[in-house]
Amino acid sequence: MNTTHVERTDREVIASRLIDAPRALVFKVWTEPEHIAQWWGPTGFTNTVHEMNVKPGGKFRLTMHGPNGTDYPNLIVFKEVVVPEKLVYVHGNGSDDAPGNFHVTVTFEEKEGKTLLTMRSIFQSKADLDYVIDKHGAFEGARQNMERMAAYLETRINLMTQLKNTNMSRVSTYLNFAGNTEEAFLFYKSVFGTEFKGGIQRFGEIPPMEGAPPMTEADKKLILHIELEILGGHFLMATDAPESMGMKVKPGNNMHINLEPNTRAETKKLFDALSAGGEVTMELQDMFWGAYYGSCTDRYGINWMFNCNEKR
Repeated sequence: MNTTHVERTDREVIASRLIDAPRALVFKVWTEPEHIAQWWGPTGFTNTVHEMNVKPGGKFRLTMHGPNGTDYPNLIVFKEVVVPEKLVYVHGNGSDDAPGNFHVTVTFEEKEGKTLLTMRSIFQSKADLDYVIDKHGAFEGARQNMERMAAYLETRINLMTQLKNTNMSRVSTYLNFAGNTEEAFLFYKSVFGTEFKGGIQRFGEIPPMEGAPPMTEADKKLILHIELEILGGHFLMATDAPESMGMKVKPGNNMHINLEPNTRAETKKLFDALSAGGEVTMELQDMFWGAYYGSCTDRYGINWMFNCNEKR
């Protein structure tokens, strides 16, 4: 299943899709506000997340901004959270004292490194479901919502696969730019007098991704991955992360120190030490592109990425 399947019963809409990403990553982009704000809702919608507390009784409050300028307040109250397997919540209209319009169960089922994502929305009556389908296009909206999430994930995975594979330990600095990577790296090249390693890879080289909107000609010219040696064998790496692709560069997420140990044991040792007292943003795990990968923010707010190519 590489497409989104949507069906309905009298009171229920069921949307499902097999996503080519590990379950931990899919759960992560579903439960962290900086990610969900980029893909939630039908095509053309943007979002403002006011609060998101993913625990039983916790609230997820957001405003969806329609392409016609209309704002749609939403309030989700979580009833059950099983990391990284299941979410159960009541979805209302944004008011604390309003009864829930419908109940939702989202399941994340691991399928040989991929994730079968299923979202079941149960309404109080057939009339309620008929209304939201006729008035708000809820049936097609469910399809678009899941396809936007899949496209968001696939874009990020394509970025991660560009990290350099090597059998030798090395440290590099990975930079995110809002669209001027090429300008910046031509400047760095002139400063250090070195050459790009492996050429320049652009977004236009990525095969079209199902569910993703067509890429503009301008976006096709943006940098997917670039490497430049600076001093002492140290490499700068970078990618463009434009808002048109659901990304948002801001101080704090625009730079990572990328560690590439040559053994899993060393990777785990460094990961545990650097994440202690900080925040694990992705647990170490085998990724489908072949790396043992994880990421964290240390206790001082510094972002770290870990890529190890030693096989299990």
